[in-house]
Amino acid sequence: MEDDKIVGYVTAYLKKKGFTQTEKIFQEEFQHNKTTNSSSSNSLLEPDIANHLLAFSQLESGPARFHDGYSKLRTWTYSSLDLYKHELLRVLYPVFIHCFMDLVAKGHVQEARNFFNTFREDHEMMHLRDLQKLEGVLSPTHLEEMEFAHSLRQSKFNIKICEYSYELLLQHLHSTQSTTILGIINEHINFQVSPGQPSLISDDPEAVTLTGSSQEAANRINQKEIHWGLLEDSLEERLEKAGALLSDSEKGEGETKEGENDETKKRSIEGGKQGGSVKKVKKDKGGSATGKSAKPEASTVPAAPRVKPELPLPLIPTEVEQSILEDLRNRVQLSSVALPSVSFYTFINTHNGLSCSSISHDGSLIAGGFSDSSLKVWDMAKLGQPAANSLLQGENETPPNDQMFGLGVGKRQYTLFQGHSGPVYAASFSPVGDFILSSSADSTIRLWSTKLNANLVCYKGHNYPVWDVQFSPVGHYFASSSHDRTARIWSMDRIQPLRIMAGHLSDVDCVQWHANCNYIATGSSDKTVRLWDVQSGECVRVFVGHRGMILSLAMSPDGRYMASGDEDGTIMMWDLSSGRCLTPLIGHTSCVWSLAFSSEGSILASGSADSTVKLWDVNTSTKVSRAEEKSGNANRLRSLKTLATKSTPVYSLRFSRRNLLFAAGALSKSG
Repeated sequence: MEDDKIVGYVTAYLKKKGFTQTEKIFQEEFQHNKTTNSSSSNSLLEPDIANHLLAFSQLESGPARFHDGYSKLRTWTYSSLDLYKHELLRVLYPVFIHCFMDLVAKGHVQEARNFFNTFREDHEMMHLRDLQKLEGVLSPTHLEEMEFAHSLRQSKFNIKICEYSYELLLQHLHSTQSTTILGIINEHINFQVSPGQPSLISDDPEAVTLTGSSQEAANRINQKEIHWGLLEDSLEERLEKAGALLSDSEKGEGETKEGENDETKKRSIEGGKQGGSVKKVKKDKGGSATGKSAKPEASTVPAAPRVKPELPLPLIPTEVEQSILEDLRNRVQLSSVALPSVSFYTFINTHNGLSCSSISHDGSLIAGGFSDSSLKVWDMAKLGQPAANSLLQGENETPPNDQMFGLGVGKRQYTLFQGHSGPVYAASFSPVGDFILSSSADSTIRLWSTKLNANLVCYKGHNYPVWDVQFSPVGHYFASSSHDRTARIWSMDRIQPLRIMAGHLSDVDCVQWHANCNYIATGSSDKTVRLWDVQSGECVRVFVGHRGMILSLAMSPDGRYMASGDEDGTIMMWDLSSGRCLTPLIGHTSCVWSLAFSSEGSILASGSADSTVKLWDVNTSTKVSRAEEKSGNANRLRSLKTLATKSTPVYSLRFSRRNLLFAAGALSKSG
């Protein structure tokens, strides 16, 4: 072996270890020896040096270094002081998955599996779905073919950490000479180092985020201008201009009247709603402007700007317009001290058959979608009345006695709509209640008439199950989301979609319209929410921060804010203009299946698989001072009230125009 090669190997070793002074001295010594010593003496040492260098090379490239390096880091982290431990623990997950992927990339597949199985328990609570995806990586080609793994290798983790925790981490890495772990951290982690002591919030959802090419693209998208205001010449605006809003006392009378009418509705519905802790089959597929002011006092918050519609809007019939105006005049003003009345509909004897429910805008109709591919609608005004043979119709004729659920129990009536060939995953009433949409595992969407009790149209376009469908606030248009990773905009009079929104990396689980109908929001299993321009089909916002799949969305009535709920029970409030998360709302202990803003936007209601409805104060939730933000001491639990059911997971919520809250769920025998 030539002297220059030996020097090259040794220099590379010293450089890799970070011994810059030693490297410099070694080179000087080598140059000195080269001129004074004979070449024969050097040649005698060459085999030994070569063997040592070869052994070093094998040691540095061996798979054991990943296991040893991670194990040392893990042991040190868990033995750290509690004050810093929650920050240091954030480093373990990125190091774990990149150690695993590096082992696979180098062809050490068996060692990678052993490593993965040894340490996966550390991360199952927070990252179970990610681990289930990575479990399928069995060869280097899988890393390139699997979109999730490929995106992880191309991106960086952004970790918030205090200055002292950062220094402790660096000291540990240098003292243990963990060059492998240090290399992974340098390559795949960006630290956001803050001065002072660690944040007191150990579960900050923004503490660990993914950055890189995807994040840069999201930042570019979030620079686009959006017009979040309300439509010009809306009914609300006309009512305000006419000065026809009633005083609070008059509105109180309106609530009493509505409350009397709806008190009779709070009864059990015999039906087939899926109980237990699973909303629909899909949820079981384990393999998952910078205005920060909310809408508080009218005197301090500027009115929402007015925008023009980008879509041709349907004409509202005069009688419907008068009815809506009457509701708005009698609307109850809600606040943190004036909470809404709640009417809860419970499905019983469901036999785990129901996969979704929906409530009409006035609460008079309740729909349930079932795993036997049927859609059933109950009219609250007719509950308890004798059955009529004409009530039951659908796409197929059915014997009259099939109108009942449990003939020996209550003989309650419903309208049966048949036509789908797979479980019905979502249903949505039109604003007036004369139509209902349903989406199914058969990849179709069907439009039904509640007046004719018949199927009118079958919309085909998605290639896989359609998880959600939602009518627009003005009717006529509707949006759908699917397992095929797309959302689509439709109109009732066309059988083909008007727009296709593609960009999510996984299933699009839920969809929601903006109040002005110019945008739709989509929540996905890729843990992001996107906002799309309906006219152009372009993505104009990407909201990143959730740790689980997004299951529910809601838009504030003024169009300023959006709320999103995920499978972990976390709700996040977003400012649409800036794309920033204003505050996480923590309190639910299971999936958040439904969200709804009150008519004036001061209250947010959330329904969860933990069998509770929670009411949140939107006014304070969107007011977080800069000082609180920086210190991390903001009071994030802004729950006004928790309404617990005996054992009924909450599937759907709806605020009426008069601000009565309707909720629906299935009694769970397992609870």
